[in-house]
Amino acid sequence: MLNPLLKLNSDFEKRKMKSIRDGFGEGLVILGEKNEKVVALTADVCESVRMHLFKERFPQRFIEVGIAEQNMIGVASGLAATGFLPVVASYAVFSPGRNWEQIRTTICYNEQKIILVGSHTGLNVGADGGSHQALEDIALTRVLPFMAVVSPCDALEAQKAILKAADYPTSVYLRLYREKTPLITTHETPFEIGKSQVFWLPQKEEKFSKITIFACGFLVYEALKAAKELEEEGIEVCIINNSSIKPLDKELILEWAKKSKAIITLEEHQVAGGMGSAISEFLSENYPIKIYFMGINDTFGESGEAKELIKKYELDKDSIKRKVKEILKEI
Repeated sequence: MLNPLLKLNSDFEKRKMKSIRDGFGEGLVILGEKNEKVVALTADVCESVRMHLFKERFPQRFIEVGIAEQNMIGVASGLAATGFLPVVASYAVFSPGRNWEQIRTTICYNEQKIILVGSHTGLNVGADGGSHQALEDIALTRVLPFMAVVSPCDALEAQKAILKAADYPTSVYLRLYREKTPLITTHETPFEIGKSQVFWLPQKEEKFSKITIFACGFLVYEALKAAKELEEEGIEVCIINNSSIKPLDKELILEWAKKSKAIITLEEHQVAGGMGSAISEFLSENYPIKIYFMGINDTFGESGEAKELIKKYELDKDSIKRKVKEILKEI
């Protein structure tokens, strides 16, 4: 069942669809109204990353650098050094993909605070295909000192994330999705960088979950759909929205690892270096447990509708259910 303490949408499957990037764009305007030091920069993808909302409201605080992502980071570093809070957005394959060295040296090495936004991540980029599907960006950013990594599960969480990122002591990377997704959370659902939430709990204590699923981003929705159908079949699982990939909520991860027989990590990212890697690195030292990784396995994406690709790469609801049932036969 949905965790009643988190004030989630009980009818999340019927809720109006909204893109996670839209939540970011709306949150950026709110942040701009609260903090006059906030400036927005993008690289010729203003509307695609939903910065046009900020541009319309604060034209004097918006900078279009053109197709020059590396230069964009240099400009952002200079603005940060002079007291501004730059929010820098592009497609994730270009930022942090193309300009990783500039992010490393001019931002992280020099401890200049920015909010780095990578949109069009995972397989959710429509017909643009493998060249535009960022499946490596979590690995690229979480390895950097002075950089937190957050992957919101819906538009409302993305709105909260940009606001929390402004007050966070280091730079923050926000991972956004192109396609519309249901609103799982509400305005009352808590969110903190460094904290995860248990979205789905077993109905009965005596049927306590043998498997805990850690998911992030859009795939939290797929995990919840799977959990609901599994519950109807008498199979109990726990679903954790692990939107804070760095820093991890180590206390909660350890708590639920100790309550489980096995763990599944679910992400629209390469298995190598992603959220699952971060969790396994922590648990291997603190509480070794069997972990099964669901993600992209050492390959690139391809063109296609988001639903088709999620199914092809076995990250959809039915694939999650199959994996759970396979694991239950092993443990």
